[in-house]
Amino acid sequence: ENSTRTKTSFALAGKYLGATVQDLGVSTSSVSKGESLIDTGKTLDQMGIDIMVMRNSFTGAPHVLAKNVDAHVVNAGDGSNEHPTQALLDLYTILDYKKRFEGLKVAIIGDISHSRVARSNVFGLTKLGADVTLAGPSTLLGGSGLLGVKTTPDVKEAIKDADVVMGLRIQFERQKTTAFPGLSEYRELFGVNKELLKYAKDDVLVMHPGPVNRGIELSTDVIDGKHSVINIQVKNGVAVRMAILKLLIEGGNK
Repeated sequence: ENSTRTKTSFALAGKYLGATVQDLGVSTSSVSKGESLIDTGKTLDQMGIDIMVMRNSFTGAPHVLAKNVDAHVVNAGDGSNEHPTQALLDLYTILDYKKRFEGLKVAIIGDISHSRVARSNVFGLTKLGADVTLAGPSTLLGGSGLLGVKTTPDVKEAIKDADVVMGLRIQFERQKTTAFPGLSEYRELFGVNKELLKYAKDDVLVMHPGPVNRGIELSTDVIDGKHSVINIQVKNGVAVRMAILKLLIEGGNK
C-alpha cells in the first residue's frame, strides 16, 4: 500500500541508526510475477535481512510473514486491522504533552470501521487508563462496539470536555458496500471546526495520523491552529520508530 509518513520515517529511522535500508516495492518485485509473500520473505531472509518492515492491504499478512522468516517483522499497517507503530507515536505524543494517560478523555472521530489507526489507539489508550469515545456516521461505526469503548454519531457529545481529539481520514479505497453520507454532508455533520472545538478542554490536543483531507475531517484553522500537534506526530514518528528498530536488534526493555 502507498505511504508517505510511515515509509519515509522508517527509512530515515534505519539510516539515522546506521543501517542499510532497501526499499522493495511490490510493483518492482517478483510479487508482480506471482511469487508468494512467504517465498518473498524467505528469499530476503537468505540475503541476510535483519528487519522487514511491512505494509499490506490484507489483515494478518505481517503475522503470516513473521511465522515463516527468521528476520524481525514490523507491522507498518495491515488492511483495516492494526497500525501499532502509529499508535505508539500517538501515545508518545500524548504523554509528552499531558504527562499521563489515566483519566484522559480521548475522542476519535471519522471512519472508525475501516481504520487500523483507531483500533491500535483504542487498544493502547484503554490499556493505559484513558477514556475513549469513538464518533462518526453510524455507517462508519460498524463493529467498533467490539472494541469495548463508547460509540456515538454525535460529534459534539464526543468532543465535550475532551483532552485529545483525533481526526481520521475517510478511507474511500476500503469502502466496498458502506453507505457514505457524501463529503458536504460529512463536513457539516462530522467535520471538526473551531466552533466544535470550543466544547473540548481549553488545552485540548488535536491529532491526525495523516494524510489529512483539509476541510473534511478537520477544518484548516483547526489543522493549523494552536491546539494542533499533527506535525509533532510526524516528527515523533521518526524517533519512536528508531527506538523500535534499536530494541529489535539490541534487545532490552527500556
